[in-house]
Amino acid sequence: MPLSSEFLGRALGVAHAASDSAERVIHARYQARDFSVDAKADATPVTEADREAETAIKDVLRAAFPTHAFLGEEHGREGDGEFLWLIDPIDGTKAFVRGYPMFSTQIALMHEGELVLGVSAAGEFGERAWAVRGGGAFVGRNAHEGKSVRVSGEVEFGPRAAVSTGNLKSMAAQPRRWEALGGLVKRVGRIRGYGDFLHYHLLARGSIDLVIESDLNILDIAALVVIVREAGGVFTTLDGGPVGLEISDALAGNTSLHAEALALFNS
Repeated sequence: MPLSSEFLGRALGVAHAASDSAERVIHARYQARDFSVDAKADATPVTEADREAETAIKDVLRAAFPTHAFLGEEHGREGDGEFLWLIDPIDGTKAFVRGYPMFSTQIALMHEGELVLGVSAAGEFGERAWAVRGGGAFVGRNAHEGKSVRVSGEVEFGPRAAVSTGNLKSMAAQPRRWEALGGLVKRVGRIRGYGDFLHYHLLARGSIDLVIESDLNILDIAALVVIVREAGGVFTTLDGGPVGLEISDALAGNTSLHAEALALFNS
């Protein structure tokens, strides 16, 4: 069943409220440095702030949408149905633990397999990005101060092109793709590794032109997919596949440079 703009607008307001609730939890823990650090099965860190923030998010979402399902970084899958909220309460827990503000809360809504809403809230960094399907993308200090954004118009890999990379460990084990990345580095004007939420925010507002990542999961990027697409960009896997629950790598950019990079990585 098609989603109305009224429903998406309401859902966006609830997602912003859920982000606000999570940010209050995260801010208190972050500023006080009041948390212990445990290791998950994959050796990545988790803190009380991660768990508490996810609970705070779900409390807000569940009050508004009691029949919706959830997939959270810390507490896994809850429920089934046509609506699935995807939640990463602190994307960038390593940064949170080390005391630098390059982490965010990621909340997205998937409807019958399609990502239709995303909020990427980086409260300690001082920035939030959001979008709903068909409504454009916005970046600002908070939900009330956003400005409409668009990806860049850069058309070729040359001295003006800027590319950001992240989580490249698995790509380094793939000689063909690693060689392709090396060739790309030689052609562009600037290579950076902004990582996590930041390079997608920069991409959406036209400050960089392409993002290349491996070693990720859907909760890391679900909200950012909607934001980049609504800013006029393209977001796929590195082999050009669609974004789904099993995604493990990403290629995002404006139309021209995404197409050129896709050809390089898959030639």
